[in-house]
Amino acid sequence: MSKTSTESVNTTATAPLSAVKDTATIFNPAAPTIVQAQSQADVSQTDAKQPYHHKANHNQNRSVAQSSDVTTANATATMPVSAAPKIGFVSLGCPKALVDSERIITELSRDGYQVASDYDGADLVVVNTCGFIESAVQESLDAIGEAISKNGKVIVTGCLGKEADKIREMHPAVLAVTGAHAYDEVITAVAQHVPKPNRSQDANYDPKIDLINEAGIKLTPSHYAYLKISEGCNHRCTFCIIPSLRGDLVSRPIDNVMNEALALKKAGVKELLIISQDTSAYGLDLKYKTSFWNGMPLKSKFYDLCQALNDLGIWVRLHYVYPYPHVDKVVELMAEKKLLPYLDIPFQHASHRILKAMKRPAHSENTLARIKAWRDICPDIVIRSTFVVGFPGETEEDFQCLLDWLVEARLDRVGAFTYSEVEGAVANDLPDHVPEDVKQSRYERLMALQQDISAQKLQEKVGKTLTVLVDEIDSDENIAICRSYADAPEIDGHVYVDDINAQVKVGQFLTVTIDDASEYDLFASYQG
Repeated sequence: MSKTSTESVNTTATAPLSAVKDTATIFNPAAPTIVQAQSQADVSQTDAKQPYHHKANHNQNRSVAQSSDVTTANATATMPVSAAPKIGFVSLGCPKALVDSERIITELSRDGYQVASDYDGADLVVVNTCGFIESAVQESLDAIGEAISKNGKVIVTGCLGKEADKIREMHPAVLAVTGAHAYDEVITAVAQHVPKPNRSQDANYDPKIDLINEAGIKLTPSHYAYLKISEGCNHRCTFCIIPSLRGDLVSRPIDNVMNEALALKKAGVKELLIISQDTSAYGLDLKYKTSFWNGMPLKSKFYDLCQALNDLGIWVRLHYVYPYPHVDKVVELMAEKKLLPYLDIPFQHASHRILKAMKRPAHSENTLARIKAWRDICPDIVIRSTFVVGFPGETEEDFQCLLDWLVEARLDRVGAFTYSEVEGAVANDLPDHVPEDVKQSRYERLMALQQDISAQKLQEKVGKTLTVLVDEIDSDENIAICRSYADAPEIDGHVYVDDINAQVKVGQFLTVTIDDASEYDLFASYQG
């Protein structure tokens, strides 16, 4: 790849996520439409010149069935033109919210509704909101207003739905407001304002719509999918209101999780991204109840789930892993090549004083020791984390502690966001809030430091051979845009493979040789 083309591609790689669009896929033999989506985990990494921010700032995950930016793609089979009512859908927030949107769209499709490709073609619009921090609240309110102005019939759901009075005060025209994971309430509200189609009287009804399988409709590309294993959280971090929005931990029984995982594999998924608010707490609320799957007893327990997912023979990537002691055993599975050696652990800070104020585990020296132990067990492990800068009371000394910790930890992937108040968070009432300009300066300093660390670590991969998964094909540049085991979709880097042949397809695994590296991306050649 020439230097010019390298720079061109890398600019694309570090563009804001709002510019990224992935074709959504419906996993059923006769899908009515396919919408596009944008999905991301909490915080991405990037260079200091074009910084990413937290998902709620301006890179909202927006899966839009009706935006003018969104196109409609062909499904596995084309449905006949139907008089069935059409529902538009806007999904904001993290992958966990995206999964909620997928479930609602699946249920609406099973009821005979179709998904609209624009506002004008929708009989009603559902907006799935985010309320994690104040900027997310504002973006959700703006999205509701846009849907009302362009369509007029709007139902609101998601995390911000808990603030129904605020929503109705700003947008009194909304038809209904429901909270997070209120699937049945959304379906009921839709049916109340746009009655379900009468299939017996619809001459254009195609019975194949009843064949939507357990995997349901997915808003991600066909080769990867998010698998949510639990809802809610038992922690009470002072900067977070997730428990008040989504409740305490509620885990899915392990047979239920595995049935969905298997259905996704059968639908062609090559990579499962395991998500929840607290992935490693999975099963605690169920008291690790035993269920039967595939004729074998399985405990609803994080380690047992990881073992079972490994047996599917596809990539399994773990996100939102709280560093409980039993995570060490899961790292052993990674060393045995039974899971992708990738851990997404939100450490949040390194200063003992700030961690204590956050109500997070407050022993950064122990965390460093555990990271070293994980690397001893599994030398190839990639660790990504997110950090809050400018938390109330954070001094320059506290921030320097975080920088020193990062130098020693040498994490592979790091995202950060500046502290932002959110209504209802305990941290709002803490003293000594940090000025905005100081927060931004610290954010930029942290990301500049991590950029250097990332560049050094990626340079060490030059000359090595890696297995990568193809996400996109740039036919103009003759480049495959791929990811290795070290790269989660949207939030991490890419592997750009030069001079590919016509046989290379999206969703295919390639074995490539790394030729060069930048701060966040790798550049490779393929001899297939």
